[in-house]
Amino acid sequence: MALTREEVEHVAWLARLELSEEEIVRFQEQLSAILEYARMLEHIDISQVPPTASVLPMRNVMREDEVRPSLPRDVVLANAPEKESGYFRVPPVLEDTE
Repeated sequence: MALTREEVEHVAWLARLELSEEEIVRFQEQLSAILEYARMLEHIDISQVPPTASVLPMRNVMREDEVRPSLPRDVVLANAPEKESGYFRVPPVLEDTE
């Protein structure tokens, strides 16, 4: 299925791309080749392939939730731009609207 020049220009417009004349011609050929390859995949017999959401086996990658020692507070705050009473000092993010 060969894409028309208008279709390539439309896709470029959707992607907010400004294409030169040479790019339009090149992308017309390349995108048409991609669509032709995708069309070939329609002819593959997948009747024996079960539907699946992932080709990888499911496994839990989370570790056990266990108490472990954390970093000392002075190490954590060492690179803080501002700190106060052992905490990070940050500017307020919510303004009082009243």
